Amino acid sequence: MAKKRVDASSRKARVVSVPPDTAVQQSHIESTVHTLLTQLGEDPARHGLHDTPKRVAKALSFLTKGYQQDIDVLLNGALFPIDYDEMVIVKDIDFYSLCEHHMLPFFGKCHVGYIPRKHVVGLSKIPRLVDAFSRRLQVQERLTVQIAKTLQEKLNPHGVGVVIEARHLCMSMRGVEKQNTIAVTSEMQGVFRKQQQTREEFLKLIRQS
Repeated sequence: MAKKRVDASSRKARVVSVPPDTAVQQSHIESTVHTLLTQLGEDPARHGLHDTPKRVAKALSFLTKGYQQDIDVLLNGALFPIDYDEMVIVKDIDFYSLCEHHMLPFFGKCHVGYIPRKHVVGLSKIPRLVDAFSRRLQVQERLTVQIAKTLQEKLNPHGVGVVIEARHLCMSMRGVEKQNTIAVTSEMQGVFRKQQQTREEFLKLIRQS
């Protein structure tokens, strides 16, 4: 995660993001994985595990790269003025995330809908927004809310609806060990929350094949 420092050149101290030293970060993760393998009773020097710390470090950096993504930059230049006030839906967005409780994957589909007020966002930006928030240590409930609130704030639409359906390996591989369980979460903003007809239309459309 990016470190923070104080910019002394400003009259009022402000927090400025400092990109992490990637090489140093990778080295620290590799060392940690090496130690973990040893603690688990493995030999990190054996042939099959020789490059595992390096691979795990790269994988974790990729799976958590959402921490380094600026949402304003991601959406910049992709808001378009348009005279359109009907529902826009992007559904069946594949996503993969890591549960912050056990650091095991959860994955599934995200469905996003909104009713524009004065602007629409480029369709490809919605899956990118889902990726930016899912590629962090997460819980499904917070992920759902973050996507909805960000679109509501950045687009100022009449309303936003987000539904996520996901399988959690922390439930299927361990714990209750229920392999076919799907968790469903939703967040409704604006007219999606206030108007039952709008909410029902959204839920009906995302269920259509």
